[in-house]
Parts: sequence; structure tokens; C-alpha cells
Amino acid sequence: MITYNDIYEALRKEKYSDQLQVLGRKFIEDFADYLEDKKKMALQEGELFSDEVAKIKKQLENSRSIFDELMLLRKKKILGLVFVASETGISKKDFENMFDFEKELFDKLMENVKEAEKKLSLKFVVEKSDPENEMSLLLFLDRVDEFVGLDGETLGPFEKDEISNIPKKIADILVGDGKAEIVSGE
Repeated sequence: MITYNDIYEALRKEKYSDQLQVLGRKFIEDFADYLEDKKKMALQEGELFSDEVAKIKKQLENSRSIFDELMLLRKKKILGLVFVASETGISKKDFENMFDFEKELFDKLMENVKEAEKKLSLKFVVEKSDPENEMSLLLFLDRVDEFVGLDGETLGPFEKDEISNIPKKIADILVGDGKAEIVSGE
């Protein structure tokens, strides 16, 4: 049977360690039994002194708070492990210290992080190969005053004989108007 001190000690160890701490496989069931016993004792007001009942009720309230804080700390550590594991992999020891529901949480979070990373890398590849983002190296044949590009960005001014890398669509317009020519990369 678990005691109030066992619950407090579990929180203390979790709080002052970077790794997930080992809790007995039946820790949660034992905690539920502990709560049930304390509730029964608190309801036996007629049989116990009022000071004793007040103490039991306070212990019941405190033990719930301690348990909630313990679970919150473990969730934070699991989130940290997800980020570490997404970059480097997870230590078998850390995974062994998790409850089954924590392992499930970890796996789902890992799936989500991997999916987000995949979407990010796909977006990067798409943007990189997107023809709208292609650039052209131009040699300006005349002075060109400052102007606003297709995306709202200010470009210029450009001096005669200046070389600049600008978006391909705008480069095509400037070349078509005879204000610049494309510099070949050869």
C-alpha cells in the first residue's frame, strides 16, 4: 500500500532529476486505492475525532495536488524527450521508465513532430524549386529608378552597368524594355 510520504517522495525525486524517474508499475493503481481509503476515512466523521478527520481531508487534498504536479512534471519531461528523440533518438532507459499511457503519448507526439518536419522540408523544397522564386542575374543598360516588385517589395534604384540578382518575372520585363540584359553564368 502506498503512503502519503511515498507520493511526496516520488514528486521530490521527479522534481530534482532530469530523467524520468522509475515509479512502480502499479503506482497509479496504488494511488487510486490510497485516495479511496482516505475518502472512506474522511466520511467516518462520527467514529474519528474532528481533528483527525480534518487532517485526513487535508492529506487527501494535498496528495491530489502532489499527484497532479508529479504527472505534469512527467509530461514536461516527455515533451523534452520528444524533441531530443526527433533530433538524436531516445535512450532505452528513458522509454522504460514510462507508463504505458506515457509511451503512447510519446509515440503520438513523435509522429506529429515527424509529420511537421516532413511538411516543413517539403515546403522548403517546393519553394526552392518554385519558378516564381527563380532569380536572374541582370546587367543594367540604363539607370532604373526605385520600383515596387510583384510581391510588394521595393527594388532599386539601379545604376547603369550595375549587376543585380532580381526575380525572374521582373527581369524578363526589364530585358523586354531594353533596360537590362541577362548575365550568363558561363
